[in-house]
Amino acid sequence: MVRNQQALDAFLSDVRTFVRDEVFAREAEIERLDEVPADLVQTLREKGFFGWSIPQAYGGAGLSTEELVLGALELSQAAVAVRARVGTNTGIGAEGIVVDGTEAQKQQYLPRLASGEWTGCLAVTEPEAGSEATNVQTTARRDGDSYILNGSKCYITNAPIADVFTVTARTEPGSTGARGVSAFIVERGMPGLATGAPYRKMGQAGSPVGEVHFNECRVPAANLIGGVEGNGFKTVMKTLNKQRIHLAALSTGPAMRMLEMAVAHTTTRAQFGQPVANFQLVQALIADCQTEIFAARSMILETARKRDRGEDVVLEASMCKYFATEMCGRVADRCVQMFGGAGYVADHSQIERWYRDVRLFRLYEGTSQIHQLNIAKQVLAAHR
Repeated sequence: MVRNQQALDAFLSDVRTFVRDEVFAREAEIERLDEVPADLVQTLREKGFFGWSIPQAYGGAGLSTEELVLGALELSQAAVAVRARVGTNTGIGAEGIVVDGTEAQKQQYLPRLASGEWTGCLAVTEPEAGSEATNVQTTARRDGDSYILNGSKCYITNAPIADVFTVTARTEPGSTGARGVSAFIVERGMPGLATGAPYRKMGQAGSPVGEVHFNECRVPAANLIGGVEGNGFKTVMKTLNKQRIHLAALSTGPAMRMLEMAVAHTTTRAQFGQPVANFQLVQALIADCQTEIFAARSMILETARKRDRGEDVVLEASMCKYFATEMCGRVADRCVQMFGGAGYVADHSQIERWYRDVRLFRLYEGTSQIHQLNIAKQVLAAHR
């Protein structure tokens, strides 16, 4: 759903200009420093990037799903760390509060997340709760007007720098699966919360990922999302159903950027007396990349529009995430091939970095294999 086409065009033009004129030139700096520079983060705040999907009533832009993914297609053509810096606020770090938070919770937290004053994150994954996301071991026991949390989370994007965490914990002792899991808003500084040092990762330099530990962490009962126990996993699923469409777009933008770089290289790199782009086998690689990018973009926009109409998109969101992230990996591989030896050497091209950065897309927010199972399960259920 596009609310105002003229305003959307201006918004997308601004994002595109910012990415190409300001971020592209600083990507090597981000890689070297392993962080997004503070002045660039401040620009992201001033431009309102942190509040894209947060309702206007709480200081955000209130973008529709379609508008959000169109913006994501532009922003994600920049270094992955840049979009990840704002991505938890525009996605998983705030969406739980948006969809299920009480009015008091929304008033307290969403304006700070929308402005970028605070960085949010979603802390769900645990050592024994990865693909089996309902196997939550972190516990929360009621103690007067508080809950006491104990447990650990791992592989949490932005955990080392986050100010507020959406956390799943088991409030019903002895329960299994999704039953008895609740969601809480936990602020940095609450007694008993600690975060680990950022992991050393394959790629995505500048996007800190780490662990979150709760040791008798006291959280006000008022921070139970929605004020009701046992709905935590439902909150997470609502968050992910939207975020998977968003992530599909965030995986398609990098594919567009990589193909753009590969085309520029093959049209200027000469072998056998002519640009390598003239050779049909190279053209086949270009054609496959462009076709898959078009297919992913089409799927994403159709699903976004369907969600904006209020229709169920659980199946489509899973298909978008699965196809777009796998597509991005295939495009990365083809683009390295088009660069030849230069594509393998970081000193000679950026494509080496992109190849490493996009590998994670097929793992988080549901591995490709989990999505294959989810898709097949829903298709089979519809025929029974």
